[in-house]
Amino acid sequence: MSTDMNGKKPRNLGIIYAEESSRGLAHPFFILILDAFKQEAEAHGCNITFIHRNVAGDGTSYLDRVTSSGVDGVCMVCVDFESPEILELAESGFPCVTVDHIFRRVPAVLSDNETGVQKLVEYAIGRGHRRIAFVHGHNNSIVTRARIKQFRNVMDYYSLPIPDEFIREGLYDNIALTRKEVLALLQMPDRPSCILLPDDIAYLGALDAVHELDLRVPWDISFAGYDGIPFTQTLSPKLTTVRQSTDKMGKEAASRLIKLIEQPKSKFMPCIFPVELMEGETIADLKQ
Repeated sequence: MSTDMNGKKPRNLGIIYAEESSRGLAHPFFILILDAFKQEAEAHGCNITFIHRNVAGDGTSYLDRVTSSGVDGVCMVCVDFESPEILELAESGFPCVTVDHIFRRVPAVLSDNETGVQKLVEYAIGRGHRRIAFVHGHNNSIVTRARIKQFRNVMDYYSLPIPDEFIREGLYDNIALTRKEVLALLQMPDRPSCILLPDDIAYLGALDAVHELDLRVPWDISFAGYDGIPFTQTLSPKLTTVRQSTDKMGKEAASRLIKLIEQPKSKFMPCIFPVELMEGETIADLKQ
């Protein structure tokens, strides 16, 4: 086994990444986190191994895989955190770090989702919007639940009604489903003036729905995204969104995992990174 300049065996950090769309490692949001994780790991002389479950069809679990693959610890990114196998791994005592989820006794790195939604909703309200809808991501996520709760809280604070049909379940990174849900909202007799989308990628589906109905953004309907990924900022009109601190999140996840491996009794509070509102061109000013 090779060693570093100090004679120490390099740490081997595992990554469990089970993104379900066809994009895989080309996913424009998670690749930013993974790249930052990689940079931090390599700066500490660590190797990286992707952990795949049941590769040979032998029924091995994630816990089986990580304990037999030679990794010293694992970072869980974009997985079904409520699946029995992920829960088993999180409760096993094996060194783990999560991104965008909180488990008991497992260090976590995530964004301030409550503030992110608050910034978007209050920005829309400040521009005169009162009928605001929310197409959110899948419900089996603490991120989604936090965003929905905050959406309701902010609308309630400003005494703005939320018709039941204005909160619609979609999926993250699913253009087709977003298009379907946005079409349904736009075809309502008393449609919303602004729609919050689950992520920036969803803006592609929203634009397709708008074009099908021969509407215009933002004059006929306004949109807000979430994530702040670079390529959607090249679309026209430029998307109003919230940028997450992907670079800091990825580096902190690697740093925490390395420390947990080297100091197993370390205790960590969840690390919640601030977000930034990016004022684009997709939310009309109705007060003009």
